[in-house]
Amino acid sequence: MRQLWLVIASIIVVSLGISWRASAESLANYQKQPDIYGNISSVGSDTLSGMMTLWVEEFNHLYPGVTIQVQASGSATAPPALTEGTAQIGPMSRPMRQREIDAFVAHYGYKPTQLKVAIDAIGIYINRDNPIQGLTISQLDSIYSATLRCGAKKPITTWSQLGLSYQWAKRSIQLFGRNSASGTYGYFKDHALCGGDYKSRVNALPGSSSVIQSVASAINTIGYSGVGYRSAGVRMLPIARSGQNFISPTQQHILSGEYPLSRYLFVYVNKAPDKPLPKLVRQFLLFIYSKQGQSLVDKDGYVPVSEHIAQAQLAKVGIIPKP
Repeated sequence: MRQLWLVIASIIVVSLGISWRASAESLANYQKQPDIYGNISSVGSDTLSGMMTLWVEEFNHLYPGVTIQVQASGSATAPPALTEGTAQIGPMSRPMRQREIDAFVAHYGYKPTQLKVAIDAIGIYINRDNPIQGLTISQLDSIYSATLRCGAKKPITTWSQLGLSYQWAKRSIQLFGRNSASGTYGYFKDHALCGGDYKSRVNALPGSSSVIQSVASAINTIGYSGVGYRSAGVRMLPIARSGQNFISPTQQHILSGEYPLSRYLFVYVNKAPDKPLPKLVRQFLLFIYSKQGQSLVDKDGYVPVSEHIAQAQLAKVGIIPKP
């Protein structure tokens, strides 16, 4: 049975790769421009750290005179860095909160500009040797939350409570997740815990890769992280809003909204209404929304944005005319 599951999973991964690449192929090629040099800084999401690194490395191949520093300490670090002017790019795996927007407006007199750069889903990871086949949102809440706001009657602490056989009866569930600086932490809290509080025994880790490594290290573990961080030692579970209608995080299910834990990933920038973006920032954003840039989104395991979305984001910051 496990071998059949691995074959099916491999087919899904291959088909996703073909489909996501087709989406990126519809975008325009990036054209190198003369006299591009200087320094910019990116501060924000750990979830986007791999993607930012890929973008920066490829951009540097085109422009060796450009230096882009990337600091990935969590989405919560992006708004103050943009407000204080210590970063020009603010990657976030969640939308800015109103108080973060208010602080920026108090400083500049206008709002920061939100740009959708990729589509992600939060995957629920278990050790590859764990036989469970799916979980509901209510069960996730019972596993992770102390407040049980999603309809469950009691907490779940062992794998036997989820219907696994006798040999699992004595195995408690070891919980892993992200720390509170992470946008993934906040998104999971809002959407999987119905806004409730985490259990105190959740091991809160500073990076997405750390969650995956921890889940792979023991058989009784569970963790949540972006779908782009899948590895050989873990398996992602299908999720159901209720009942047994388990949905896998495929491209189709993510884009349609059927998968319960899907989301956009963002970059925020400081764009004054009456001024153009700095030349270097402008070119970096053009690269992000090019065929080359969105192919790197696919390479990092996320879903590229469509041509329509890319053009809408570029119009927001005045790089192309608004339709």
